[in-house]
Amino acid sequence: MATSQQLPSKEQALFRHVVQNYESKQYKKGLKAADQILRKNPNHGDTQAMKALILSSQNKSEEAFELCKVALKNAMKSQVCWHVYGLLYRGQRNYEEALKAYRFALRLDPDSAQIQRDLAMLQVQMRDYDGYVQSRQTILQARPQSRQNWTALAIGLQLSGDLAGAEDVLHRFEESLREPPNRKDLEHAEAVLYKNTIIAERGEYERALEHVNSVLKSALDKTAVMEMQAEYLLKLERKEDAVKAYTKLLKRNPERRDYYAGLEKASGLDRSNSGDHEKLGQLYHGWAEQSERTDAPRRIPLDFKAGDAFKQHADKYLRRLFKKGIPSTFANIKQLYADPEKKAAILEVAETCLSEETQLNGDAESHETQTNGSVNGVQTKKSKTDPATTWQLSVNYFLAQHYDYHLSRDLTKARERIDRAIELNPSKTDYTFHMTGARIHKHAGNVAEASKAMNEAREMDLKDRYINTKCAKYQLRNHQNSDAISTMGLFTRKEAVGGPLGDLLDMQCVWFVTEDGESYLRQNNLALALKRFKSVYDIFIAWEEDQFDFHSFSLRKGMIRTYVDMIRWEDRLREHPFFTRAALSAIRIYCLLFDRPALAKKGAQLNGESAENAAERKKAAKKAKKDAEKAEAERKLAAAKKANPKAADEEETAKKEDRDPQGTEAFKTAGEKPLEEAMKYLLPLLELSPNNIDGQIAGFEVYIRRRKYLPALKCLLATRRLQPDHPQSHYQSLRFRRALEEDKTTLDPKVNAVIQDNFISQIADPEKSLETLNEEFLFAHWHSPKHVQAGVRLLELLHPELKPAKEKATKHLIQTLGEKGTTIEDAVEGLRVLRELEGSKQGREEYLKKAKERWPEATILREI
Repeated sequence: MATSQQLPSKEQALFRHVVQNYESKQYKKGLKAADQILRKNPNHGDTQAMKALILSSQNKSEEAFELCKVALKNAMKSQVCWHVYGLLYRGQRNYEEALKAYRFALRLDPDSAQIQRDLAMLQVQMRDYDGYVQSRQTILQARPQSRQNWTALAIGLQLSGDLAGAEDVLHRFEESLREPPNRKDLEHAEAVLYKNTIIAERGEYERALEHVNSVLKSALDKTAVMEMQAEYLLKLERKEDAVKAYTKLLKRNPERRDYYAGLEKASGLDRSNSGDHEKLGQLYHGWAEQSERTDAPRRIPLDFKAGDAFKQHADKYLRRLFKKGIPSTFANIKQLYADPEKKAAILEVAETCLSEETQLNGDAESHETQTNGSVNGVQTKKSKTDPATTWQLSVNYFLAQHYDYHLSRDLTKARERIDRAIELNPSKTDYTFHMTGARIHKHAGNVAEASKAMNEAREMDLKDRYINTKCAKYQLRNHQNSDAISTMGLFTRKEAVGGPLGDLLDMQCVWFVTEDGESYLRQNNLALALKRFKSVYDIFIAWEEDQFDFHSFSLRKGMIRTYVDMIRWEDRLREHPFFTRAALSAIRIYCLLFDRPALAKKGAQLNGESAENAAERKKAAKKAKKDAEKAEAERKLAAAKKANPKAADEEETAKKEDRDPQGTEAFKTAGEKPLEEAMKYLLPLLELSPNNIDGQIAGFEVYIRRRKYLPALKCLLATRRLQPDHPQSHYQSLRFRRALEEDKTTLDPKVNAVIQDNFISQIADPEKSLETLNEEFLFAHWHSPKHVQAGVRLLELLHPELKPAKEKATKHLIQTLGEKGTTIEDAVEGLRVLRELEGSKQGREEYLKKAKERWPEATILREI
């Protein structure tokens, strides 16, 4: 096996420059130096490997791999070549191959600290905690004087489940210290508290309490130590001491609800016991009296009080906030609306307050009321207002939100109240009330007017980022994708490659990308929608990749507890709501691609769109193309103005250049193996969010298409367990039985036996036909739009070619529009079902006409 040849002294110095240039990201200089070495020593493997590493950093992966393989042939026993080979694979997220390369490099150079550290980082990234512990033990033996190495080993032992071993490592390091650390040593202070968390995780709360008491005076994070004390005292049933501990915490932060919950438990009080309500009321009254500005002890009693006691307290609480003119009053109490009695009591109080001219004291100070509060994080402006006006403004705004809320919705009254609030509003720059007016339009289904109203609110304060992003969201709901990007562009970097959208992707603005994708999906532009959902997927991949930096950074800075929290958070990263939304939408598109392969060749546009939508789509595509051309021209102009543009900027621009702005090429590629692509989104959902019923429904759709009947059955049973009467449970059950009947001759006998035991005998009645079961389902759930839609979809599945079946399905859907519980969202979904049926145009027009009669303002009711 060949080793890397020795270089003359001059070339050795050049090689060191290559390494330094790579580390400092001076890639052009590094390549120049490497080429200079290779001209005299064309087969020098280490130089070839370093050049490959630089090429990889320039986004030239294929060229880098080819060169690294040549380097390995020239120097098979060079640890540098194998190390670089591992780094290249790590850059491609091929961790298994990277791990093999690292281990081979380490075998050639067991004393290399850098290779050992890279191996350890890769192991913790892959959650190979046993391997990580071994690597960290080796590193510790080589450098026992560094605290980082002891702490890292303790972290590995903790994450692998060996809490006793982790504590022992930290204890042994403390014993090895010759001098006590400086009291201001942050790394030591954090390590001490980290050790305490390990003791607590072992369930030894008495010892954890003793330990935290011993470090109380020297601890830098006083709040964390006090919280630990209170928690341990409560778990040890030392309630008197726990009361004192939580009292101290509340004096530091009287708005922290967790502290009040701990104080309740320490005081032996139980909210579910009505006999304790009086004592709880006295407890919170005492804390409320300590400060006029504190809200939590005044708000919390509303959670457990009931009947007249609740109404009296709600009256006092709401009047206090109305008097102060707090805009966030409704947001603070809307959680109580889950209880119908409390909802009715709150409405009664608010209506009473509305009928009163003023409930304010007539002192001189009250005439200079400051309406200074926040709504959804937006600070309102201070203004000098007459007390009676402030009162009426607050009550009207509260009632507008009350009638707009989904549990108490009456949009006519909501519009009356918000119009009155806008009339009373003395400020011409406070957009709070106009924003709520836009929200009311949205809930009425008038997304066009909602977008217009929100834009008018935005123009009232052009420097406010919150209302700017809110406006962009409403524009996306109204399919104004280009306008939304322009709106967001007011707060993005002007020099960003790709314009505002490019900057939003760089900044990982996941909410905008998700909303943009969902907007394109509603417009049936599947290619652009899938492109956006893929971008969301890539953002979550980037978040996973970003861990690499913290594996060393957190140890270096001593932020151990936060680092462990981050690792555990990353393990459940795909539970994030935005990933779930993007994944479910992407899976839906992939399933459509599987069912209708021609979509990939038709420009990714579903059939059945209206002429209006088609025109809008063409207009949007034309505008997007024009914007892309404009952005490209601006980029070239900016580059031309620079006398000596930096190489790094050119490389970055080339890397970020979007060669498929409409996503059509990627969509065609996705159409080749759509279900395999869908699995990338599905597996994290099923693994990390097993109780998400939409994820289980999506899982069934993918697995039934792949003819993986046992996983499909597992998803179906999970759906029935989570919500037995879910409409998709019926649809998928009968669909599953139909698939089994079609494949019964090719089905594995063992698989069939499992299915018979878990499905046929428990879910689907084998004595009845699918048609009969579906008719019974429709008859039993004729009042529920979602159930009727599921039954109609099954009618189409059972009789796809029969015109009477399509007419019957259309009739069922039209009937649901007269049901009291039908929402606008149900009506929109009914339109989508009609499109999938591909029935008569007359039936769709009849459905749309009746829907518009019920919701005349709803622009969302359009042919989709």
